[in-house]
Amino acid sequence: MNYKILCSDLDGTLLSTKSDVSEFTISEIARIKGFTRVILVSARMPQSMTYLQDRLSISHEPIVCYNGALVQYGNKQIFSETIHFEAVEQLYEIAEKHQIKLGLYHDKEWYVEETSERVEKEINYTQTQPQFRSTTKTLEDWKNRNISAHKIMLMGTKNSADTIFSKLIDRLNEHMNIYRSNDTLIELAPKSVSKLSAIQLLLGSDESLKDVIAFGDNYNDMEMLKHAGCGVAVENARDELKAIANHITLKNTEHGVAHFIKRHL
Repeated sequence: MNYKILCSDLDGTLLSTKSDVSEFTISEIARIKGFTRVILVSARMPQSMTYLQDRLSISHEPIVCYNGALVQYGNKQIFSETIHFEAVEQLYEIAEKHQIKLGLYHDKEWYVEETSERVEKEINYTQTQPQFRSTTKTLEDWKNRNISAHKIMLMGTKNSADTIFSKLIDRLNEHMNIYRSNDTLIELAPKSVSKLSAIQLLLGSDESLKDVIAFGDNYNDMEMLKHAGCGVAVENARDELKAIANHITLKNTEHGVAHFIKRHL
């Protein structure tokens, strides 16, 4: 297989643990990066991706953050799209009624009201620290600065996430991409963007999606895998993703991406 660009999701895909890549993955990326561009594509914020770029020695490449809402090349933003502010306010009203906490993300900013088991896990997994303040104050600040969210994370219980998910689809689906990242977490991003749209933005004049091999595990990876020249799902991926993938590799905890690279690239 010959591909000019390798795009990989991080959590549940390229990462062998919750927060890091394996030495095997590092060695395989090092072997191919001279002839294949390696671009990290994630729902994460920038600083929770750049340390992994450093580990893989690919800091000269762009990164796709927040499911495509922010694309960064070094310290330069080359694309940014946020959720309509009025929709964020509506979301907050719905979440408040169901006692669901929000994580609000804009560029390198991450705000939560208080710490929790979920927040502490996020800190540990992403090597990033949030700022603690009320959601009301964050929204007031953002309104004054004329900015909005690149991503919102709803952190509840399985029951509260089950209850609110259909309501979000009914009321806010035209403004946001809404998906379950697990039983207790719902993530939201601007409707007009995706991992696929960000990858298309980064294609050179002599490149097309046929030149892309993409790896993923979750719902937000479906478009990327479906339209890439080769879509590869890890064994731990959602069944819906495995159904549309060209290939299935080993689990992320078994270094599935690295094994596929070693055998085929």
